Amino acid sequence: VQLQASGGGLVQAGGSLRLSCVVSGRTFSRYALGWFRQAAGKEREIVTAIGRRSSDTYHADSAKGRFTVSRDNDKKTVYLQMNSLEPEDTAVYYCAAREVIMTHTPTTPYEYTHWGQGTQVTVSS
Repeated sequence: VQLQASGGGLVQAGGSLRLSCVVSGRTFSRYALGWFRQAAGKEREIVTAIGRRSSDTYHADSAKGRFTVSRDNDKKTVYLQMNSLEPEDTAVYYCAAREVIMTHTPTTPYEYTHWGQGTQVTVSS
């Protein structure tokens, strides 16, 4: 399984970006998917996650009201729509995947088995 994240870049505060992560493999619909970020000198942290059902989502407090996660099983892609970006959102963003039972949505890095390479998001003030 390989994950390819894209969509990062430089944006001004208050702007928006949409990250995408394409997942290879034949069992995408069985995966829970997460978006994590890691700022310089800090630990990797959860941003948002989505379970096998699109209605099963988790958002970190920092993401609530600004970020939205979604998935397209036909395209084997998970998205992270980020609005109202702040300089504090500057980080490398990683997508992650794990095959799960129907109702489980992992929210810690240790629960995920497959990771993308990361995409840089920089928010200028």
